[in-house]
Amino acid sequence: MALPASSADLTVALREDAAALAGDIADLRHRLHREPEIGLDLPRTQEKVLTALDGLGYEISTGTDTTSVTAILRGTAGTPDSGMQRPVVLLRGDMDALPVQEKTGLEYASEIPGAMHGCGHDLHTAMLVGAATLLATRRDQLGGDVVLMFQPGEEGFDGAGVMIREGVLDAAGTRPDAAYALHVMSALSDSGAFLSRPGAVMSSSDGLVVTVHGAGGHGSAPFAAKDPVTVAAEMVMALQSMVTRQFDVFDPVVISVGMLQAGTKRNVIPDTARFEATIRSFSAEAKARLKTSIPRLLGAIAQGHGLEVTVDYIEEYPLTLNDGAESEFARHAVDELFGPERYRELANPLAGSEDFSRVLAEVPGAFLFLSAVPEGTNSTEAAYNHSPFAVFDDAVLADGSALYARLALERLAAA
Repeated sequence: MALPASSADLTVALREDAAALAGDIADLRHRLHREPEIGLDLPRTQEKVLTALDGLGYEISTGTDTTSVTAILRGTAGTPDSGMQRPVVLLRGDMDALPVQEKTGLEYASEIPGAMHGCGHDLHTAMLVGAATLLATRRDQLGGDVVLMFQPGEEGFDGAGVMIREGVLDAAGTRPDAAYALHVMSALSDSGAFLSRPGAVMSSSDGLVVTVHGAGGHGSAPFAAKDPVTVAAEMVMALQSMVTRQFDVFDPVVISVGMLQAGTKRNVIPDTARFEATIRSFSAEAKARLKTSIPRLLGAIAQGHGLEVTVDYIEEYPLTLNDGAESEFARHAVDELFGPERYRELANPLAGSEDFSRVLAEVPGAFLFLSAVPEGTNSTEAAYNHSPFAVFDDAVLADGSALYARLALERLAAA
């Protein structure tokens, strides 16, 4: 295939070819949606991806600790000097589902009880397969190599970390010059809008597990016991006060206690009380302070009541940080493909977290959202990602595939 005469020619060709693939991309998405799999072990999903990539000319490897797929396309454009490293671009698509019972009523709804693609990863996988086809037919336009990262375990299993340990960033022989990922949204904005921003685009996420150790007794005589329930309750409230009194409102922190457990009967004071929380922050400085401030605060409360506390602060995902230049490059790619009206710059980062942050900590790149709100649905009223009612529109699939391909082609040409 000859190199298009201009960027405009490439834009038209990518959009037309992606539109021609739309039916196949949607079919794959529906098959993935019917058979969602959770965590790091996704054998049926992996099989579907491998079948879709078969014959496209990719060098394919699979994970040993997870059912990941890494596919490398070696571009043939240009003849670099001997010993000169060719540029590399990485594109990520996550594949796992959620432990949610689907309630959408879709024709292709989940057939697996208690599992649902409620975060749109079926769209991510299908779009990346679509991009794989678009790029395979343009191999002679690629002035470098493309790594496709089909990743399990994004939903709390750190699949990106596993794939990095298994060598995905070095799979092509050279570390990527840039990395990109798309994430669909079932709400947030008008359908078809791409949203992102330079710098922090999603928060970091840590876990907190607290056990208050007291001494049980009869509910009629709390003075003869050491009640861990009231102390745990005080700790929960103190954490909220700490957020507003020790941290800058313009560098926010979010602490949400999602689980609190104690006791077996209402007239029995238990020996222990336990709660768990998620902690989100938007700067490395705030994240570091939280790790020291929280154990100090909870330890002081326990000591003041004559009890003991065990605090497990679990560092999970870092900030998802978009490189400034790569963020601008991605915005330009959207503008060129679909027009500037399709790109919206987020005023603030989202408070969710992403393990693609691990890739962006190693490689400059950008993470973008793509609104997949069904046509005619009010984005402010639509069910949000992770809801059993979340619905994602197939209409965005071709555009996502085209953008993935455009990012790789243009970034390699610019390297």
